[in-house]
Amino acid sequence: MTFAAGVIDSRCGKVSVVGIGPGNYENMTIKAAQTLKACDVIAGYTVYCDLVRPFFPDKEYISTPMMGEEKRVKLAYERAAEGKKVALVCSGDAGVYGMAGLCYEDAVNFDNVDTEVVPGVTAAISGAALLGAPLIHDFCLISMSDRLTPMELIEKRLRAAASADMVVVIYNPESKGRKGYLAHACEILMENLPPERVCGIAGNIGRDGEYCKVMTLGELKGAEVDMFSTIFVGNSSTRDIAEHMVTLRGYRSER
Repeated sequence: MTFAAGVIDSRCGKVSVVGIGPGNYENMTIKAAQTLKACDVIAGYTVYCDLVRPFFPDKEYISTPMMGEEKRVKLAYERAAEGKKVALVCSGDAGVYGMAGLCYEDAVNFDNVDTEVVPGVTAAISGAALLGAPLIHDFCLISMSDRLTPMELIEKRLRAAASADMVVVIYNPESKGRKGYLAHACEILMENLPPERVCGIAGNIGRDGEYCKVMTLGELKGAEVDMFSTIFVGNSSTRDIAEHMVTLRGYRSER
């Protein structure tokens, strides 16, 4: 923030990095909705802008296609530097595979712009609610996207999570250009885990076509998924209870 003669610079703007959850209004946090209502400009990936536009039709929108993250952030800060309140929207939570880190990297180049992160409901949480209660004990998140992370490192993390008996949540399991990635992940997990291990898929969470299904790890290997699917691999305490994925916490009454 810039000061001159004890007065705050009238051009000082703000970038709020907002996690919008699945994208439907009901699953946004109150603070996320309030931030979008109060802002001047909403910036984001084209799909995410389209998700919030019906609820905030009077805003100025800045959108870029997939893989336009750096340009998107730069445009957001340039508008904020003009004195605007800009909401940069991300699906789920802005700090979980979101834009928060990139925003703070760029923020150092804009002295007259404040930055804040507004948390949202990540797919691990909203998907778990659909499936039942798979995250009652320790869990980890692993993305299968190798656009920014080498596959060798992804494989190492999968093996470590399986050997530690953690519930594993997998983001970005496959896309049009990344076929067979989920099957590969399942093969790695089955080096340590039995094919009968309880797993689940939550897809299109909070959107048209929402679904969830409980299955075994062996069945998961052949499942059809996409970028809008979130995968849950249970630990040794996870059970299929009336078609719900439930991880036992370890209370005495559960033994």
